[in-house]
Amino acid sequence: MTPSTTVHSPLRLYGRSGELAILETLLGRLRAGDGGALVLTSPPGLGRTALLRQTAADYRARHGGPVVYAAAARTEQRLPYSGLHALLCSAPGSLPLAPDTVLRSGITPGGLLGLLRELGAEQPLLVCVDDAHAWDPDSRAALGFAARRLGEGSRVAVVIGAADETAFAGLPALRLGPLDDDAGAALLDRLTGCTADIDPVVRSELLREAAGNPRLLAGLVGRLTPGQLAGRTALPYPLPGAESVLDAHAEHLDGLSPDTRTLLLLAAAAEEHEPDGAGADAALLLRAGTRAGLAAAHLDRVLFAPAGTVGALQRAGSRVHFSHPLLRRAVLHRALPGRRRAVHELLAGLLAGPGSPPLPALVQRACAAPGPDAALAAQLEAAATAPRPHGERSAALARAAALSTDDTLRAARFTAAAEQARLAGDTGRARAMLARVGPHPAGGAAPYVRGMLALHDGPAADAREALLTAAELLAPHDARRTLDALFGAAEAAWAMGDAIAYLDAMNRIPVAAADRPMAQYRAGMCAVLAGHPDRGHALLRCCLDSADRAEDAGELLRAGASALVLGEVDAACRAGARALAAVRTRGPEALLPHALEQLAYAELRAGQHARARAHALEGLHAARRTGQQNSATHLHAVLALAASVEGPAEACAAHADAALAGAGPHGLAQAAMLATWAVARADLAAGRPGEAAARLGPLVRPGPGTGHFATRMLAVPCWIEAMVLSGRAEEGAAELSVALDEFALWTARTTDPQVPAQLARCRALLAPPEEAAAGYEQALAHHDRAGGDFERARTQLLHGQLLRRLRRTREARGPLRDALVAFERCSARVWAERAGGELRAAGEAVDAAPDRSGPGPLAGLTPQQQRIARCVAEGATNREVAVRLSVSPRTVDHHLRNVFAALGVRSRTELARLLDRPGGTRLQDRDEKNRADL
Repeated sequence: MTPSTTVHSPLRLYGRSGELAILETLLGRLRAGDGGALVLTSPPGLGRTALLRQTAADYRARHGGPVVYAAAARTEQRLPYSGLHALLCSAPGSLPLAPDTVLRSGITPGGLLGLLRELGAEQPLLVCVDDAHAWDPDSRAALGFAARRLGEGSRVAVVIGAADETAFAGLPALRLGPLDDDAGAALLDRLTGCTADIDPVVRSELLREAAGNPRLLAGLVGRLTPGQLAGRTALPYPLPGAESVLDAHAEHLDGLSPDTRTLLLLAAAAEEHEPDGAGADAALLLRAGTRAGLAAAHLDRVLFAPAGTVGALQRAGSRVHFSHPLLRRAVLHRALPGRRRAVHELLAGLLAGPGSPPLPALVQRACAAPGPDAALAAQLEAAATAPRPHGERSAALARAAALSTDDTLRAARFTAAAEQARLAGDTGRARAMLARVGPHPAGGAAPYVRGMLALHDGPAADAREALLTAAELLAPHDARRTLDALFGAAEAAWAMGDAIAYLDAMNRIPVAAADRPMAQYRAGMCAVLAGHPDRGHALLRCCLDSADRAEDAGELLRAGASALVLGEVDAACRAGARALAAVRTRGPEALLPHALEQLAYAELRAGQHARARAHALEGLHAARRTGQQNSATHLHAVLALAASVEGPAEACAAHADAALAGAGPHGLAQAAMLATWAVARADLAAGRPGEAAARLGPLVRPGPGTGHFATRMLAVPCWIEAMVLSGRAEEGAAELSVALDEFALWTARTTDPQVPAQLARCRALLAPPEEAAAGYEQALAHHDRAGGDFERARTQLLHGQLLRRLRRTREARGPLRDALVAFERCSARVWAERAGGELRAAGEAVDAAPDRSGPGPLAGLTPQQQRIARCVAEGATNREVAVRLSVSPRTVDHHLRNVFAALGVRSRTELARLLDRPGGTRLQDRDEKNRADL
């Protein structure tokens, strides 16, 4: 397939709207008679030439102005004034100075400046110079001199394209970066003609390999057949089509000395056996350079001097890196095959010393191989084992696959390379390796890797089906991966909230293949979900107890999950901390987000909100780094729950929105449930029980279409509280009774120490006022045994609200004061503000939280009047304000009349306008500021 039949030339620039806007500003000033200059810089392939051409075309089409456009010819770089000769030859009309005269006699920088001003005198002139770094030095100097002096009233603008701004220091510069993901995807759609026929894995690999370089992306696409683009044929390894970009990068190296070029080739080759981005070992380069005959002084200066560099190389500690990844590839691409093989052989000999691990030397030997080599491929595969890091194993296995002569072996080795890349946390490379396997590989290894990738970054239902299929294919010959596939399928079903699918996957696990703790975990979870909690809990406790001697991260994670199901949250935190330590010590990197997520969730259950937030944030960064979108979604939900306690409300909303946005497309019911619960709890903290009840009702009511089966009960206390505080207890009495009975049954089965106190609190909320106080006292007695500031403070807050509503204000101050102190102690700021407001309403002076909006017109009102005024300004009715502040509607009406009199307003509309004026409270502005701070 030729490029012309596959690639379609882009009709527009992608991802350059910001750059085009800057250039359009320059053209607008030019049209008004003011000149200027701008230097566009970028490595090859990022669209510098396209931007220059677009700028020239826009000026001709929109402004009708003259354009002088010239591109450098590298072959003329040693010819003085050849650049300016080419520029003047492109000028329209007759010139005061003939271009040939400039080529023969030259021109002074001042003479060029005068010439450009003369050309722009009649009509504003745009000058565009591409690849100006390749001009001869005299032309560059004169152009830079002139461009620096083109300002207001000069009627000439110069746009210069160059690799860097070194030769044009002092001029405004705009450095082009790689295209972002959306722009790269849009360009790929245009290049392939349509998106329907390109395989998602192939699409991902093309975008990853191009890394935002549009010329490289076009080159890669242009060398693939329709079958390869559609995933019907395996992709070649490595992908062809990068030659043009690599040649452009290599052109900058031609003028370097022979010693420097040799050192660059050694550095490029020395990175072949290293993980991506690790650079080369400076000590190895020193030995290799010495063996290659390079001068010791040159090596010391480049490799070990404090600022040792030759421009292309940058040193960081004991590692040496190329300034751009494509530059390293360009060095290898430009070297003659024989010379490149000799360098790899040299490095292989240095790496194969006594006591050295065999894998690095074998990788260098593989790079030196002139063609397929079955024996060397087998050696590489045999050496790609522990304790070598998963990333190194993946690279070695990919080399082994490339050297393989047998198609089946090649596919198996690419699959193994994909699995090792996945374990290393490099999902992009894992998918790239799978793209080389082909659409219908033998065995179940490839479906297994695809399913595990989808489990952490894809629809959960797809992951479950892929892993069940893989388990069937792997069962006859690979017991370990069969177990992993079935546990993965169960994990996908759990995330989906499908208890039946979870049981189906767990029941397929062959008991004989599982070790004792794994078998106990499987049987215990199945028993709990099948309605036999006593038997299930006994088995899960055995699994938890056996973890005391465990060191394997997977076993410790199962122990932590067992503890969470049992309700033993402290044990879950201990198991989670040990699992995290095991992953950090022994890997794999791919498990890090999951370990952090489980530990953070356990800490939330234990009331350790600050710790949970810290671990969840770390997990979120790890999930993004390893390409695990589903883990990121769950961690956003955990962070939303933490923010519903600590605040601010904007952080809770932002994390919840992110969790729900990820949960919907991938079917992550548990993450959606937790995120919704978090927002509802934030509503309760802010005094919006009606909204909280509306959010939680569909999730906690019994029957189909409810929340996640494993977390639904956790949200019941919040729902009951929201229903009562919003005044809906009477209308929802039947549903509340059913929910309370179900929660009581669950309380009897769990060992979570907070749950009995929550049950007593719910009963107190639903009890008649004269009986409720005793219920709260019972709840507080449970809290005394369980510990935990936050839940105890919530009970004290509700108890104080009840006493105040019963006009027992003196008695109410005690629990309200205790609630305020406890909320402050656990950094629950929004809840503390609510408790403080209740305490002020009970007649006790409390330092108000700082108001960032300033005193405003409410400064002369009492705290209770300020709260009522703000609620009314937000649109709440008197009844809604009464429910929110736990007072009677008559009290709200009384205070509101006093507010109107004090502020000189006559209606709710005037009050809202007053608070939205400069100098007022500006509720909308405060919301916008909070979002900006977040």
